[in-house]
Amino acid sequence: VRSRREGRDLRKMGFYDPIKNQTYLNVPAILYFLEKGAQPTGTVHDILKKAGVLHNFALIKRNTINEQ
Repeated sequence: VRSRREGRDLRKMGFYDPIKNQTYLNVPAILYFLEKGAQPTGTVHDILKKAGVLHNFALIKRNTINEQ
């Protein structure tokens, strides 16, 4: 989440370093924003999918729908 392009970070969501093939994701924060309707860019979507975050989000969403 950024205030504007190249602006200061509002909240650190994670990082991806393709050279070191290193990824860090703040999964609780990412799930929070996805639940609020945030839509990741294509690249971020691919990173989240590879890390299994989108699968977890789908399970949470499906469980919430089944409880209603």
